Amino acid sequence: MGNTTSNFFEFIGKPLITYDNVSISIFIIVKIAIILILLKLALIGIKKIIKSQAKKKDLHEGDLNAVYQIIKYLLVAIVIIMIMASIGLNTTVLLTSSAALFVGIGFGLQNIFKDLLSGIIILFDRVIRVGDIVQVGDVLGRVTKVHLRTSHLITRDDVNIVIPNSNFIEENVTNWTLDYNYVRLIINIGVAYGSDTELVKNILLEIASKNDKILNSPSPDVVFKDFGDSSLDFQLLVWTNEIFRQEFVKSNLRYAIDQAFREANINIPFPQRTVWHMK
Repeated sequence: MGNTTSNFFEFIGKPLITYDNVSISIFIIVKIAIILILLKLALIGIKKIIKSQAKKKDLHEGDLNAVYQIIKYLLVAIVIIMIMASIGLNTTVLLTSSAALFVGIGFGLQNIFKDLLSGIIILFDRVIRVGDIVQVGDVLGRVTKVHLRTSHLITRDDVNIVIPNSNFIEENVTNWTLDYNYVRLIINIGVAYGSDTELVKNILLEIASKNDKILNSPSPDVVFKDFGDSSLDFQLLVWTNEIFRQEFVKSNLRYAIDQAFREANINIPFPQRTVWHMK
């Protein structure tokens, strides 16, 4: 029995591949597999714990994701070091002897490193979080994932876009939901000269009050903006939490305004132009 056990351990400990000081045996392969399985189980457990704490303390989904991502990458880095140590790889010597190589790789991969650094800033600063509605350049979308190198957005056309994290640091970014979950919408309306301006105001406020997508607080308001070339110019100011689909809210308001003005005999004029024919 003792010889059998001894032979077994000798078999699994026998190197299958040996190169310099690095050797890989069945025992090491099993050890690495166990480490990876434990890493996976640890990440699952950590995510469950964070989710339970988030529900109890009513934390933002983006905060949950930031904490989980940071812990995940720290554990992965530790596991990589453990695996390298398990196969006999001296990481200190490797880093020292390969310094020049790393400098060369650094120049070649500087954009990737820049994205990684930007991702760390985003995860710690939390100005961009999962669930936020952001605009980067001409792209408007809801943040679905925040990784160290890239972030994922889904647009109003249900198109998934992957954006390098450096774009959030280097470009002007509008976060529509950073501090508030609502936004002000402006509907421009022009009515013919001679129209009853008080009636126009009352109709616009009534339309806003009947729309279930419009918030009561802040309350809707109407601004008599200017005396235009062909019309009296008004603005209907409303607030809504339908930030992602705000164009549909605006469209529904315009439909209602057009219908109400027709019923009240309020004309929406078109620009008048005089063309002179020179002989």
